[in-house]
Amino acid sequence: MKNALILFTALLSFTSCNAQIKNAKTVPVKIYGNCGMCETTIETAGNLKKVAKVDWNKDTKIATITYDSTKTNQDEILKRIALAGYDSDSFLAPANAYAKLPNCCQYERVKMTNAKTEEPKMKMDSTDHSSHTMPMETQVANQMAAVFDNYFAVKDALVKTDGAIASEKAKALLTAINAVTMDKLETDVHMVWMKVVADLKSDAEHISDTKNASSQRDNFMTLSKNIYALMKVSKYEHPVYYQFCPMANNGKGANWLSKDNTIQNPYYGSQMLSCGKTVETIK
Repeated sequence: MKNALILFTALLSFTSCNAQIKNAKTVPVKIYGNCGMCETTIETAGNLKKVAKVDWNKDTKIATITYDSTKTNQDEILKRIALAGYDSDSFLAPANAYAKLPNCCQYERVKMTNAKTEEPKMKMDSTDHSSHTMPMETQVANQMAAVFDNYFAVKDALVKTDGAIASEKAKALLTAINAVTMDKLETDVHMVWMKVVADLKSDAEHISDTKNASSQRDNFMTLSKNIYALMKVSKYEHPVYYQFCPMANNGKGANWLSKDNTIQNPYYGSQMLSCGKTVETIK
C-alpha cells in the first residue's frame, strides 16, 4: 500500500513534465540502484530535454518515465540507463559499466532471465551464409563509415559550391543515418549517437531540401560539429583533419572535417578556397 501511494504521488508530480513533453507517455519501470548518487546518475542518463524525463525513487527502485512517443521509446531510455551501469528488468548493464560505479552505488545484481545481456545476432535464413557473415566489429565500423563518407561527399559538393550535388549527397547521408542500428554500437559511440542523431537528421534533411549552397552551408556548420563529436569516439580507416575557417559564420568562425590536410574551404568555395587551417588530426 505504501509503495503504491509513493508511485501514485510520483505519477502526479509528472503532470508538469507532461506539459513540456509532447505526445507524452508515462510508464513505471523497476531500475536497480542504492542511493541518491544512483538517482542522479539514472535520471541524468535517461533524461533528454523535451523528449524524456526520468524520476527514480531509491526506496521503491521504481522509475517513472515520461517520454515523447514519436521521438523515442522505453527501450531506448532503459538502454541509456543500462549503459550508465544500472540494470532494469529489460536490460542488464555491461559488466564494465557496473564495475565503474562507486562502491556505494554497486547494488546487488539480480539474475534476470528475460533481460537482454548481449548484442543481437544477425538473422539467418536456412541458406548457409557463414562464409559471408562479417564480424560484429566490422558491421559497426561499416555503418559509421557510411555516415562519415556521405558527410565528406556533402563537404566536397560545397567546396565546389554545387547545391544540387550537395542536396543529392545529403539525401544519401540521411539514408546512412537512418540505417544505423544503435544496438550494434559500442558503449561510447552509442552515448554520443543518442545525443547527436536528431540534429544530424535535421541538418541532413535541411541540406537535402534546398539547392541553395548558402542555405546549405548554414546547416553544414552544425552538421560538422556533431560529426566531429561522433568521429572522436568512432574508428575511421585513416586520419581525419578537423579544420577551421575564421571568416565563416559572419566572422565567428566555423569548422569542418576533411580526409585531406590541404585546406579546401566548403564555406566559400573558389572565393576563398584556401582560407583556414587544420586545428586537430583525429587518428
